[in-house]
This record gives sequence, C-alpha cells and structure tokens, in this order.
Amino acid sequence: MRGATSDSSEEPLINSRNPDVIVRNDKIKKTNWRSRPLFKTFHLREYSMMQRKSDRPASEELSKWAESLDNLLSSKCGITVFRVFMKSEYCEENVEFWVACEEFRKIKSRAKRRSRAKQLYEEFVREDSPKEINLDFHTKESVLQCLLFPSRSSLKAAQNRVYYLMEHNSYRRFLESDLYHELCKFVEGER
Repeated sequence: MRGATSDSSEEPLINSRNPDVIVRNDKIKKTNWRSRPLFKTFHLREYSMMQRKSDRPASEELSKWAESLDNLLSSKCGITVFRVFMKSEYCEENVEFWVACEEFRKIKSRAKRRSRAKQLYEEFVREDSPKEINLDFHTKESVLQCLLFPSRSSLKAAQNRVYYLMEHNSYRRFLESDLYHELCKFVEGER
C-alpha cells in the first residue's frame, strides 16, 4: 500500500505491463533492463574471499570458457558464474535444466530415474511449470511419452534444445558481459 509514506510522489512507479517503463513525477522514462547493474550483491572481491583460491578459475580456464559453451559447462566454477549471469537475464532455468539432465543421465536405478524424470517434467517441461523452459510441442510430447519408462537418454532431445538456445543466445551475451570481463580482469590482476 502506497498511502503510508508522506510524499509518495517522489517514489518511482513501475508500469505493471512493462517493467522497463518508470513513471516519476508524471514523466515517463524508458529504461533498458540490460543496462542495470548486473549484481548489486555480487562483487568479485567478496566472491574471491568466500571461495578458496583453489576453487577460483585460472586465466587459462577463463580463456577456455570463451572457446566453447562445452568448456564453460564442464567447469564447476564456470557453471556457477554462468548461472549467476543467467539469473541476471531471467533465464536461469535453462542452465538449471541442463545441469539436472546431466545428473539425470547418471542415475542407475530405474525407480529413481522414473521419479526424477517426473520431477523434471513438472518443474521444467510442463506448461505453466514454475521454471518452464522454451521447448517446441514435439520435444515436450517426446519427454511426456518417456515418463513411464525413462532411459538415460529420455531427456536428451530437450537438453539439446536448451543447449542450442544457450549457445546461440545467452552464451554470446555472457562473453560480452561485464561479469565475464570483470572476472577476467580480476584473475589477471591476481597473477
């Protein structure tokens, strides 16, 4: 409720239909959400203090991240940093689904695999699910059909689709992001 403050005309109002429009003192200002600071709470120096030095990426590892998305996703630290970036882009569900599929392929028990497949479907694939990923109708249907007797490769088509989306969209923006460049500067300055 806004009536509690003494002078609420000074507070910016965010348009509920378009959060990139801010109304302040009857003036409309368009904002670009990409220009907002990526992480108010994520500072590289604080991150480095929290993590052991052995857990931080070396400059060679950062260079490999720039070579391919595979290299980025094969690094534990790379996945963490990429997940933080994806969260800033409001699409962290893609990397979370990809990681969940990698873990799913390692499940040996059929009962556990069936249970986990249903959980992943409910969380990521089902329409209106909390973290719904962008899949075409045929891929969603193939995942749904595999729920009864899921194999280790049941989610492979969906995982490949999400990988393709990340590789052609988010990964390129990640390499151009302030986060990646600041991390590179920080690691280079540590030498």
